[in-house]
Amino acid sequence: MHDAIAAHVPNGSMVLLGAQLEPMIPFAAGHELIRQSRRDLTLVGPISDILFDQMIGAGCVARTMAAWVGNVSAGVGYCFRRAVEKNIPRPLATVDYSNLTLALGLHAGAMGVPFMPTYSTMGSDLPIKNGNLREFNSPVNEEKLIAVRALRPDVAIIHVQRADQFGNAHLWGSLGVAVDGARAARKVIVVAEEIVAPEVIASDPNRTLIPGFLVAVVVHEPWGAHPSPVQGYYNRDHAFFSQYHEQSRELKDFEQWLQRWVLGVKDRKEYMDLLGACRVESLGVKQHALSAAADFGY
Repeated sequence: MHDAIAAHVPNGSMVLLGAQLEPMIPFAAGHELIRQSRRDLTLVGPISDILFDQMIGAGCVARTMAAWVGNVSAGVGYCFRRAVEKNIPRPLATVDYSNLTLALGLHAGAMGVPFMPTYSTMGSDLPIKNGNLREFNSPVNEEKLIAVRALRPDVAIIHVQRADQFGNAHLWGSLGVAVDGARAARKVIVVAEEIVAPEVIASDPNRTLIPGFLVAVVVHEPWGAHPSPVQGYYNRDHAFFSQYHEQSRELKDFEQWLQRWVLGVKDRKEYMDLLGACRVESLGVKQHALSAAADFGY
């Protein structure tokens, strides 16, 4: 993870994180960005949960392009609020989207077209505040529509269940905007719970939603999405989100939290050791729900 972030995410990058909404948020990658003191990042994501909040509090972020930033378990993200209201630890620019318009922007980027049309957000103040949403007259029937400008992140960091060493990746469960995000981005970092043989990936081609030719680097990082869940691997750590809410309410408390969970550990292994074996075991899948076999024979 250290090498992937060092090589592919320079200061000033536009980074897509949390593309799968609440599950599979690449927390390990975000924490490595913090440890490497990245600055002036633009974070793109629909529902970033507390990862955006942590990176904002660490001073990494100059701008967010999102539908929502905060803590799903508790509502407010205190670091986000301090940055917006008090410029602590630095000023933060916010570009507000709806979930749909953010998805459409990435879809346009994935398709290689300059924009996607929609009726969504008409009558709201989002097009007034966000220059990437522009009203126009349809050339077909003169109806008024909103043009959502294409989004092309410099880097998309996508957490997946498994990948081979070439970056061909299987993912399932909530997909969010991960597939379009990977296709829209100039570079893709795949973070995988497991690295498997190419034959395993080839056995289920319909599940290979991110092909290796899009991928700059693949990182093997078990538990790299904790405290968010990964379908089939581990559950959401609700207690962790609640604890973060309480421990980020005041600036001094957040700084202590950041030192303990991010700056005070060198990698994900040390983070998991700090979390503890009992807690890790409690988050494991209790009842497996395997899909039926698909026969690709002929």
